[in-house]
Amino acid sequence: MTKPFTPKLLLLAAATATALALGSCDSGQHAGTTAVPTADANFEQFKTRFIDSLWYYNPEWASDQGYHRYDSVLIAPTAARRQTEAAAQARRRKELEGFAVAELSVNNQTDFRLLENYLNRSRWYADTLRSWQWNPAGYNLGGSVSELLNGRHRPLDRRLRNISDKISRSVDYYEAAKQNISRPTKEHTQLAILQNKGGMEVFGPALLDSISRSGLSEREKKDFRDRIATTRLEMESYIRFLEKEVLPKGQFRSFRIGQALFDRKFVYDIQATATADQVYAKAQRHKAELLHDMGRRAARLWPKYFAGQPLPTDSIQLIKRVIGRLSEKHAAPADFAKAVKAQIPTLVKFVNDKKLLTQDPTKPLVVRDTPLYMRGSAGASVSAPGPYDQAANTYYNVEPVPAEWTATQAESYLREYNDYTLQILNIHEAIPGHYTQLVYANRSPSLIKSIFGNGAMIEGWAVYSERMMLESGYGGNTDEMWLMWDKWNMRVTLNAILDRDVQVNNASEQEVVAMLMREGFQEEAEARGKWKRATQSQVQLSSYFTGYTEIYDLRQELKKEQGSAFDLKAFNEQFLSYGSAPVKYIRTMMLKKS
Repeated sequence: MTKPFTPKLLLLAAATATALALGSCDSGQHAGTTAVPTADANFEQFKTRFIDSLWYYNPEWASDQGYHRYDSVLIAPTAARRQTEAAAQARRRKELEGFAVAELSVNNQTDFRLLENYLNRSRWYADTLRSWQWNPAGYNLGGSVSELLNGRHRPLDRRLRNISDKISRSVDYYEAAKQNISRPTKEHTQLAILQNKGGMEVFGPALLDSISRSGLSEREKKDFRDRIATTRLEMESYIRFLEKEVLPKGQFRSFRIGQALFDRKFVYDIQATATADQVYAKAQRHKAELLHDMGRRAARLWPKYFAGQPLPTDSIQLIKRVIGRLSEKHAAPADFAKAVKAQIPTLVKFVNDKKLLTQDPTKPLVVRDTPLYMRGSAGASVSAPGPYDQAANTYYNVEPVPAEWTATQAESYLREYNDYTLQILNIHEAIPGHYTQLVYANRSPSLIKSIFGNGAMIEGWAVYSERMMLESGYGGNTDEMWLMWDKWNMRVTLNAILDRDVQVNNASEQEVVAMLMREGFQEEAEARGKWKRATQSQVQLSSYFTGYTEIYDLRQELKKEQGSAFDLKAFNEQFLSYGSAPVKYIRTMMLKKS
């Protein structure tokens, strides 16, 4: 998955002081006459002002996208701030409504819809979903400070000064967080404690060492160290508040948001053609198709791995036993991250040899242990630079096997990420999955499509790329590789099913774990980890299956239309050229040009 994610749910607030009232643009004079500005020209000016305003009032999101003008700013999430945001968004919405969508180019029509969705979604998040109230994990200074410290976008001294200025408001920030929290979920409270403890590590020896070897004045160094000490005290106070006040009271709301909120969140977050109900039904059908294919492949493999033993009559048991045997091949606990890193050159070479798409060798990919402040929600993820900071590293975050795990727990985890599955994971997260797609997204001529990246498209591309690689011959077209991909794809399919089952249909942990272990053939550690994730998120687990099926269906439609003229490389590169726009809009743009 991408860094959670994938765009941050920060709210657009008041317009910048430099944002002018929406009006006509002067396109210049030609032969003594003034050209009439087109609707697209006016809209391009509006988009520029919109983005300027967005960054001015959302400094953390700006930094995340590689726009570093406001790195030193920290916004305290107060009630007054939310009121300002509400008023500003009303103004932006009124400006947007001044454009006639039909008069815009197809590319700008998509940008219009993305801005419209963002404004509507932001207000709904603030006024209706109100996660700022029940999700304590939304408050953590560790992540933003770590990104600034580890970045290479500016000289160290400047980055340190920005961090020092930013954390000077840590008291206001965490005080506002405490004031916001009211009847949180127990699950998000526990996650907040875990991640803020990890976040405190950011303000430890590495940062202090950077200050010591910097060119800051002695006065600056002293002020900075004092601010670090204060920030650590504030984070400790926040953790203590959660541990000693919030948890003991037991006044929690359910983590389940129910059907009405789930369906509306699906509309805003996924932006699919289908409804949440339709995706759920499609996932159920796909589950049956996968089980049928897995049964056929497992039956063919049985004599190879269980020579002389009778073929089980129960298809589920047959599949489970073959997968169990294949899962025995895996890395040692200490070598897990090393095994991930070792596979990357092989993937690069295969994509080049098969001419699946053009890669950019100048964009670095760095495999690292998942930072402590990010742990607890996903085993692997990608942290990619934004469109303003394209030369920065892309980090492939791999969560190491926890040292406190028992040998049994570690073995369960590693069997899940066995030698076959690890290759598929690397395709998904790295090449040609998330890493490759996000490199392309940063090249998009439309900043709107890159900034307001659609999670279903991003995750969907990563899943599509797995199948595309295997269809192109990766893994030798063996039943072993395809069976393990079926199992992996079953995970994507069951994600969409359990997402709705947990959030809407009140499925229990026992029911979810049983389904994942029986029909998903998952190890218990993986199944329980997925239950935990399903309690901490809503709709996001549906994004993989939704985006994947939309992309694959579009490709198959174009293959049928174009026949022998269809070119896979051309399809892949055209699809990726539209940034991270929702698939339904990419579909419109591609069909206009086909």
